Amino acid sequence: MPASPASLGFHMPAEWQPHQATWIAWPHNTSDWPGKMAPIPWVYAEIVRRLVPGEIVRILVDSTAEERRARAVLARVGVGPERVELFRCPTNRAWTRDFGPWFVRRAGPPGELAIARFRFNAWAKYPDWRRDDRVPEWAARRLGLRVFRSRSGGRDVVLEGGSIDVNGSGALLTTEECLLDPVQARNPGLGRAELEDVLGAALGVTHVLWLGRGIAGDDTHGHVDDVCRFVAPRTVVLCRETDPHDANYHALEENRERLEGMRGADGARLDVIPLPMPAPLVYRGRRLPASYANFYIANAAVLVPTFNDPHDRVALGTLAEVFRDRPVIGIHAVDLVWGLGTIHCLTQQQPAP
Repeated sequence: MPASPASLGFHMPAEWQPHQATWIAWPHNTSDWPGKMAPIPWVYAEIVRRLVPGEIVRILVDSTAEERRARAVLARVGVGPERVELFRCPTNRAWTRDFGPWFVRRAGPPGELAIARFRFNAWAKYPDWRRDDRVPEWAARRLGLRVFRSRSGGRDVVLEGGSIDVNGSGALLTTEECLLDPVQARNPGLGRAELEDVLGAALGVTHVLWLGRGIAGDDTHGHVDDVCRFVAPRTVVLCRETDPHDANYHALEENRERLEGMRGADGARLDVIPLPMPAPLVYRGRRLPASYANFYIANAAVLVPTFNDPHDRVALGTLAEVFRDRPVIGIHAVDLVWGLGTIHCLTQQQPAP
């Protein structure tokens, strides 16, 4: 049996630990933002502008023409070529969190990065995914990294980056709705125990903390990065809905009750900080998965989606109290969330080796 990353001393670092780079895929699939595609590259450009003071941004583009368009937009917002690397690597969509490379790290000297390889099948929902699924191997070849395939029962395991969150110290958050529910089943026949074994072997975690359901409007069927996130080894922020008539109220309250009884890998209880929910955001009759929990922790900033909502300032203030070592910056995401994801969904961190 091939050695696993964990058996060789690799683990997935927490997002707040130092990055070498952030990966994104430049938006090009107009079906993700029907009728709203025009502003989306400018939202991406603003995200890149906020990332480059602290790290390199590696951008996947579909074609030479798309590379020219991306560079032109970035130049218009003041992003020069010195901190941005554009690579020709065709993708189906731009949600790099879910299909991009999952980097794991082994302490040195010398330190080593590798890629824990999970398969991607477009959330067991859409037919076009094969380009996205090839990205991890492409990245491994481009960077010269080892790839560890994540398997169980003789088959590859399907998993998206937005379905988990780690604290870098042995604990991992996920939801039963996403990983165990028969709706949009990524790995039919794999149960809780088998998935915990896979996560432990691939990412070096020892404690999997299972929440219940995700939020309304989420077409991934329960991604945890719209619900609850680690912000320190023993601290999480958890979305909380105060309106008992809202579709999210009971699911988020149940998640809070579960977390109050959970302990981390070190046996300590978790500190649970409430994060507000914006008012329901509806477009063309569809509720969208608007959530402040979909923030991204970069080297030089924490980027938080905002929704022209009174709770924007509360969410930014809450996160600013948590992340005192870097600025917390709001990114207007009302157009972006029409694609059913925001900032965390489109980014993937590459840890410093």
